[in-house]
Amino acid sequence: MCKCCPWLTKLALLSLALSVAILAGGCCGSCGSGCPAPADPYEPDSDPDAVAVAQPSDCGDCGACSVDGKVAKGCPNCEVSKDALIAAATVEETAAAATTEPSAAADDQDKAKGDTKVTGPLSFTMKTLDGKTVELSKYKGNVVMFVNVASQCGLTPQYKQLEALHEKYADKGLRIIGVPANNFGSQEPGTNEEIAEFCKKNYGVKFDMLSKVSVKGNDQCDLYKFLTSKETNPKFAGDITWNFEKFIIGRDGNVVARFAPRVKPDAPEVITVIEAELQKK
Repeated sequence: MCKCCPWLTKLALLSLALSVAILAGGCCGSCGSGCPAPADPYEPDSDPDAVAVAQPSDCGDCGACSVDGKVAKGCPNCEVSKDALIAAATVEETAAAATTEPSAAADDQDKAKGDTKVTGPLSFTMKTLDGKTVELSKYKGNVVMFVNVASQCGLTPQYKQLEALHEKYADKGLRIIGVPANNFGSQEPGTNEEIAEFCKKNYGVKFDMLSKVSVKGNDQCDLYKFLTSKETNPKFAGDITWNFEKFIIGRDGNVVARFAPRVKPDAPEVITVIEAELQKK
């Protein structure tokens, strides 16, 4: 016997053993067809919430694989029935809808308890400049202008026009509400008492003023969250850009207009909106 024969014999035996193992084991030990495992159906990094649909393997209907006694396409250990996944997804969506969509009975219960949901910008409780609690609902039925004001801004002289509007239209139903805020250039650094004294001394302000709040950022007050959010005020949403931005609320309690800081309170376009809303009953 030549020296190569023992090695050839061993190689042949090794090949035979490998073939037997493949036929016996298959891709998952259930099928025996030697099919390759299917490609990974998931992409968790791109969309972790996506419902994965397994890709078909090369098994075919060999009859060796079954789920609940029914022949399945491929090995159940390698893939899941597409129909089963669709059914599961449908059940999940139905359950989600049931938890997110209130029923008519739930609505009736809420009405019986009293509607406490925020329905408009006049639904909030604030503090006045002298520290008293004020329900903004007291202004319902009037035309309201909210203005975020500051004492050391280049636009501070707008106090003069705001006071003139108050004197001209207050008896017809216009309510101007100043909202001091220190969000822009630190131009409202004073206390509530200092702000009140400044407004009275320099501009003779008689219209209502609220306590100093934040109108932008993480500490934004609830009123300005409502006024600037796309969810609650989609037509006029967007961050406050600077001091003396103006929101006008109609007699029905809804926001009807918004004007940029540099638009003066007595500008023709502002007066047009105010007078149109005052004519409504």
